[in-house]
Amino acid sequence: MIDEIEEEVLTNPTTQTLKRIHELRRNLLFLHKSVWPLREIVNSLERGESPLFKKSTLVFLGDLYDHTIQAIENNEMYREILSEMTDAYISGINNKTNEIVKVLTVIATLFMPLTFIASIYGMNFVWMPETQWPEGYHMILALMAIIGLIMLAIFHRKKWI
Repeated sequence: MIDEIEEEVLTNPTTQTLKRIHELRRNLLFLHKSVWPLREIVNSLERGESPLFKKSTLVFLGDLYDHTIQAIENNEMYREILSEMTDAYISGINNKTNEIVKVLTVIATLFMPLTFIASIYGMNFVWMPETQWPEGYHMILALMAIIGLIMLAIFHRKKWI
């Protein structure tokens, strides 16, 4: 199950992926809280402090103690893997957000000078010579198109788009 979540984190992380990671972490924490006290109990039983067990049984208690330690170590390893997966998930989401912000910034930067030009000519001043020219409207549109194309070329050359 952890391998499936890891693959999902690396290929297509979603909020469901993060929920699954947190659910697994909760389960591992519960397991940790359950197994950790068992380690101490089995250790004291293995030392032969209890009259309930024969000497021949102590070998099996030693095996049980080893398995308990192994379960604790595996639990810690899985918790660490899930923490790393959470970090990878956050990193992937941040990368996606950065790409979106980059595209929006390019769009805003592209339209900024065009909006400035349109706002100046939208003020309806009487003494603007270009507004009296027969081709003034077309010239301003052409100027705006040229500025937009130049900016697109610059963005493309810098590999921003």
